[in-house]
Amino acid sequence: MHRTLSSRWLRSALSAGDRAALAEFPSYLCPALSAPSIRGLSSTVSATTTKRSHPAAQQQHRCLHARSAIDESAPNEAPQVPQARKKSLPIQCHGCGGFTQTTDPSQAGYYNLDRRAVKRWLGLEGADGKPLKENKDEDLVVQQALGSLDPAALAELGIDAKTFQHGDELDPHGTFLPQPLNATPLCDRCHTLVHNRIGVPIFHPTTDALRDTIEESPFKYNHVYHVIDAADFPMSLIPRLHQLLGDISLRRKNRRSRAGRYYSDRQIEMSFIITRADLLAPTEKQVNSLMPWMREVLRDALGDIGQVIRLGNVSCVSAKRSWWTKELKQDIYQRGGAGWMVGKVNVGKSQLFEAVFPKGTTMDTKQRPTGKPLEVDMFARDEDVVTYLEDDPPENDDERLEVGSLLPPARPETNYPEMPTVSSLAGTTASPIRIPYGNGKGELIDLPGLARSDLELFVKEEHRQSLIMQKRIKPQQYSLTPGKSLIIGGLIRITPRTPDLVFLGYNFTPLEEHMTSHSKAENFLAQTRPIDGLTNIATPEAALKMAHAGAFKLRHDVTRARAGPITRSNAIGIKVEKLPYRVLSTDILIEGVGWVEITAQMRLRDLQRSPQHTELPAPRALPAAEPEKPKDPFAVMESLIVDGKKKPAAPEPVRRPPRQEREKPFKNEEPELNYPIVDVYSPLGKFIGTRAPMNGWLLNKPLVKAKHLKSRPRKSMKGAKKNAKAAARAAAASV
Repeated sequence: MHRTLSSRWLRSALSAGDRAALAEFPSYLCPALSAPSIRGLSSTVSATTTKRSHPAAQQQHRCLHARSAIDESAPNEAPQVPQARKKSLPIQCHGCGGFTQTTDPSQAGYYNLDRRAVKRWLGLEGADGKPLKENKDEDLVVQQALGSLDPAALAELGIDAKTFQHGDELDPHGTFLPQPLNATPLCDRCHTLVHNRIGVPIFHPTTDALRDTIEESPFKYNHVYHVIDAADFPMSLIPRLHQLLGDISLRRKNRRSRAGRYYSDRQIEMSFIITRADLLAPTEKQVNSLMPWMREVLRDALGDIGQVIRLGNVSCVSAKRSWWTKELKQDIYQRGGAGWMVGKVNVGKSQLFEAVFPKGTTMDTKQRPTGKPLEVDMFARDEDVVTYLEDDPPENDDERLEVGSLLPPARPETNYPEMPTVSSLAGTTASPIRIPYGNGKGELIDLPGLARSDLELFVKEEHRQSLIMQKRIKPQQYSLTPGKSLIIGGLIRITPRTPDLVFLGYNFTPLEEHMTSHSKAENFLAQTRPIDGLTNIATPEAALKMAHAGAFKLRHDVTRARAGPITRSNAIGIKVEKLPYRVLSTDILIEGVGWVEITAQMRLRDLQRSPQHTELPAPRALPAAEPEKPKDPFAVMESLIVDGKKKPAAPEPVRRPPRQEREKPFKNEEPELNYPIVDVYSPLGKFIGTRAPMNGWLLNKPLVKAKHLKSRPRKSMKGAKKNAKAAARAAAASV
């Protein structure tokens, strides 16, 4: 660390012009004070004096704590020099939110006090890696001399006692240069995650814990951002989240529906954010064209409530490519209040948090009135509603903590705070991370992720990172002819059921795919027969638990998109209804991994043919339950005879149909079509879903340039030389 000389401090402080000599100031600190001008210091002091003073000055350095010795006989009181506050470890790790502790290295928030970054933060080690030296006697002499002087005399000389504390430096021109602060160290768990990509997942919270945390919000206006991953959209959607987190009102299609409601003097709204949009298509314009498809898929995934609500609060962003992050950042700042990032693990919450946090919105402390800290009314929509605190803010971290609270204290507000740690480990965030912005206008809170999928438990530990899609996939087209199956990483098997039909498969997952026969695919998943060139990432337990995940029908008609120029209006322009075939497709979702697009072309007459169902055996008839006998022996007689006649049977009550069936419009029931079917096998028969096709092959197929196209094959030159000689001999013989 750079040490400034004591004589250099005094020269910088006394460079305001000519000043008269001061009798009270000790002459041994600066003999040049008796000179008429400080500027002539170098000319009046001899070379020998300078040589003697420099070695002594170089041995002096500033103390960590300023000390002042007050002489009892001195008539004037010594100025109170504020002592430098000792640094301590932060309350939370700013990377994972875990509370600071030094006892259990296996838990989040653990700080090893022997780590160099921690020592440097606590002031126990310098930037050069060496421990700080003890204070010198020269520093004590300077502090004692300044403490025995009159503050008014120091002010006339332009000397500020605060500038002589440890950590403050002056340039030769007298400008105050603050010492740059060291970056707050991460806990050992985050440090290992960032540099070595090794870590242990934490216990995932439940929706009840998140609801209790949100209920402790100090803000009146709260907004929940439901973060959904685009890799397996919409399998990362949390069903009925608006009900699990409380009474969050979703605006319905009714024109009288209000935008927001208050419950318990608090307003909570919710938006849907689809992250990692760069995995869907190569350009922002193409992803923007998928928004209608995303809303329809999300509406189907929400269930009954999805058919009656508006979905204008759906956004699709990419923190990696900065797609639509600027608009979302402006919405967060203008909305204010508390913004809660809620979602499952590994959906990109922390990366999105860094991209949309409104940085640089904190007002400079020099612009506010001095003497009282500034407080912005958290419950106000306007930025002008500001007040000043009457009481002093908490001086230490213990006063900010509240026992029994699920919501940790907020960090001190800065323009560019440290952001949460971004890692591919499931469950990086251990505790809520609160970062304020806009001088108290609002906070953005990153919550721990909910449990997502247990598929990684069936994958070998060295291959678990390969389950995460980190870049856009450019798939290869596979033709699944009858008798063929598609294997995905040794975990998933897709087998067509419909005979005499060719299926096309496109793997949009980071796992390796392979096409083989049914028997080889079954043996490979059972780990009884290896396949050359294909690595099986599944554990031996997964081979024993392979089960049928379901039979999925290709219900969605994509003929218009797949037919090319045949149905294009600016080309041939044939209507789809006149074509003798249909192109059907569906997307097979793998939870937390990606999706596989399956497409098949089928003749229209085969599609309209009634499907051949396999008749299941009739269930065995259960014996009829005997009616309960009344306890009163005369009750039977009274039930049969009324006024000497047999009592008629009571008519059955007429029940009205449910409201949904009454309001359902009348539609002619269409006959069930003979859709193509594929069977999917996975561990435990889980982790598989389906959705309407995105037509990802049309958006992500490899770009074929002109140089890649094959030209006309070259004429074969086999026997050309022999034929030429034979022709020459024939010509010579004819002559």
